[in-house]
Amino acid sequence: MTEGTPLLDITGSIATLTLRRSSLRNSLTDDDLHTLLTHFEAINRNNTLQVVVLRADTSGQKQAVFSAGYNVDGFDNDPMAPLFFEKIPEALERLHPVTICALNGSVYGGATDLVLACDFTVAQRGFAWRMPAAALGLHYYPSGLRRYVSRFGLQASKRAFLLGQSMPYESLDTLGFFEALVEADAFEGAVQNLVNTLLNMAPLALAQTKKSLNEIAAGLYNEPALKERSRQSVHSQDFAEGRGAFTERRTPKFTGT
Repeated sequence: MTEGTPLLDITGSIATLTLRRSSLRNSLTDDDLHTLLTHFEAINRNNTLQVVVLRADTSGQKQAVFSAGYNVDGFDNDPMAPLFFEKIPEALERLHPVTICALNGSVYGGATDLVLACDFTVAQRGFAWRMPAAALGLHYYPSGLRRYVSRFGLQASKRAFLLGQSMPYESLDTLGFFEALVEADAFEGAVQNLVNTLLNMAPLALAQTKKSLNEIAAGLYNEPALKERSRQSVHSQDFAEGRGAFTERRTPKFTGT
C-alpha cells in the first residue's frame, strides 16, 4: 500500500479507515490527525453507514506495529500537541456508526486511545500495549484517562500509566476488553464476523443505543434524552419490521427509519 495520510474507503454501509505510514510504525503526524478529523466528518454526514473499521498497514515491518502513537517530531513544533491530539479519539468515539478496531500489531502511546475510542476491538495474538506518558513527563489529557478507566478499570489503568510497562495482549484479554483475541490466520475472519453481526442489527437503534451507552459511561446521564430516543424507536419502522420478522420467523429487513 502507498504510504501517506489515512485512507478512507466506503463500500455500502461499511467505512474502512487505514493508517498507512508503515515505515514510521504508523506514527501519526499532524497531517494524519487533520486528515482523520476530515474523514470523521465525512462519515458522520453519511447516514447510510453502520460500521467503521479502523485498520493499519503493517507491511514491511519486522515487528508489526498498529501505531506508535503521535509522531514525536510534532512535540518540537508545538509543545501543546498532546492537547490537540485529544480531539481525534474524542471525535472517533462520537461517530454515529459502530466502530471496530482491527488491531493487527502492537500499539503505543496516544494510539492506544484510538483503540479505546472504538466500540469493539479484534486483536491478533503475540503483540503488546504500552502507555509511556508518565515516563515522558506527560500528564495525559482528561478524556483519555476517562476512556482508560471506563474500559480497563482503575487498577489496570494505573498499571498502564504509572508503571509504563509493555502489556501483552494476552494479559489484557482477562479484562474482557477484546471482542476477540485470535491467531493471525483467524484474524480477518474474526473481524468480518463482527462486521456481519453489526450489519444485521437495526441501524437506528444501533446508533442511538451506542450514543446513550457512551453518554452514561462518560457520566452524562440524561434521562429525558434517553426516554425520547426510546420513544422514537418504539414508533420506528425498524421496530415494526423487527416485531414482524420475529413473529414470522424470518430475517428482518431494516431500513434505518
